[in-house]
Amino acid sequence: MHPILIHLGNIRIPTFGVLAAIGLICGLMLSEHTARRAGVEPGKLWDAGLFAVIAAFVFSRVLLVVQHWRSFVEFPVLLLAVPSLTAAGLLMTVVATFVWLWMKQVPMLRALDAWAPCGALVWAFLALGHFAEGSDPAMPSRSGWAHPVALYAAALAVAITVAAWFRLRTNAQAGQVAGGVLLAAGMAQFVLSFVRVPGIEYVAGLDALQWVAAGMMVAGCALILVARPREVILK
Repeated sequence: MHPILIHLGNIRIPTFGVLAAIGLICGLMLSEHTARRAGVEPGKLWDAGLFAVIAAFVFSRVLLVVQHWRSFVEFPVLLLAVPSLTAAGLLMTVVATFVWLWMKQVPMLRALDAWAPCGALVWAFLALGHFAEGSDPAMPSRSGWAHPVALYAAALAVAITVAAWFRLRTNAQAGQVAGGVLLAAGMAQFVLSFVRVPGIEYVAGLDALQWVAAGMMVAGCALILVARPREVILK
């Protein structure tokens, strides 16, 4: 495990942060190519992706400051250095990004299709980052060795990226590629949860990660149904 990539005196650059940054850059670069395949103007999709990245950073920091105001007053630099990407921050980012797409008159389903392979690619880099810092603990196998869950996740993310890339070449109905990626990623995360160390809190027999995975599968199925031609649905 190599949680710190560079350590020079008081300067520490975490491996996860570097891999996450590389993943975001690669995802943005890939979006220029997927946009053309999905029928979206590459420049607009690039701007929307960059806006989403900045919005996620800003919202996460604002929520962190609001929740820990006293600590921020005493140690502002130290607090802002804490990783703070939360579900609430992601939800606010999603809402803001959809508003951006609407204002820029970008077809949302087509944009989601173009972003689908990019999101899976970013997931692959994040999984590698978790593997490097050892932050994705696994249950021991029967023989005693621990499953490399993060590497499993990275491999599945790469496979989903490739499949989504080629799916964009078939001129699929708008929303089907994004729905397929959400469904596949949710299934992958749900299956991987059985070899991960389970969460502490359970709701209706599932931990938080399993509920997120289930939500992804439901959202993926909904997108696929919405994307189907109306005459097919009526049949």
